[in-house]
Amino acid sequence: MSQVVDIPFSHQQKFMASDSFEQQEVNHLRLYLYLIPVIGFVPAAVTLSQRRGTPQERNLSRLVVTLTLGWLLSYFLLGAGAEFSESLSLPFLISSSVLTSGYFLVNLWLMVRLWQRKPLRLPGVSQVSDRLP
Repeated sequence: MSQVVDIPFSHQQKFMASDSFEQQEVNHLRLYLYLIPVIGFVPAAVTLSQRRGTPQERNLSRLVVTLTLGWLLSYFLLGAGAEFSESLSLPFLISSSVLTSGYFLVNLWLMVRLWQRKPLRLPGVSQVSDRLP
């Protein structure tokens, strides 16, 4: 025989507050997922294409997509330049590795800013990313 347990209203509020807090933490962890270099591009692009998520998720998704596409385009252009230019091959490859290191460091820096709960804005990149849908 099952018993129905009536939970007082004050306890229900605590459970609701706990659920709300847990949901905020899950959303916060999702933002970290977006900031994983290269891999975070996929969930960020899905968030943008499906037009879902919180405003903070959508803004960060725009930033991540802009940053990743900029890095990829630059990486491939520098790689192509290294292939087609014999004399400038080494400078192109060094530039490509510096660019890749910078991309990873920027993502790490954004993770630290997220952990500190500070705004996730990058000069120049954020203005471009704000124009995305």
